[in-house]
Amino acid sequence: MTFPKNLMYTKTHEWVLLNDDGTALVGITDYAQDQLGDLVFVNLPEPGDTVTAGESFADVESVKAVSDVLSPVTGEVAEINEVLADEPQRMNQEPYESWFIKVREITDRAELMDADAYQAFVATC
Repeated sequence: MTFPKNLMYTKTHEWVLLNDDGTALVGITDYAQDQLGDLVFVNLPEPGDTVTAGESFADVESVKAVSDVLSPVTGEVAEINEVLADEPQRMNQEPYESWFIKVREITDRAELMDADAYQAFVATC
């Protein structure tokens, strides 16, 4: 399992990449995709929708269950990763390249952990 140092993480197993331009990319962690199993569908918001830190913005369906994905930031959806609609299995293969949404106009953040803190947290799960 990998924990890239350039990302921040939530206790609900989402990752966020805070970009220098004030936007953020959001996805699910390697741990999350491993626990979910083979992902077969993702339901994403539309560009222009708002997301709120700590609230669901998407759901993923695996062979095991349907799970909500919570936003680590509050803001407006600037872009969605349309590749995931056709290839949801990419979340299993490349969880840190398979971002779900790009968020702009960020006004709030959930409690975030760095890679070391998240790795220690996962060890307790």
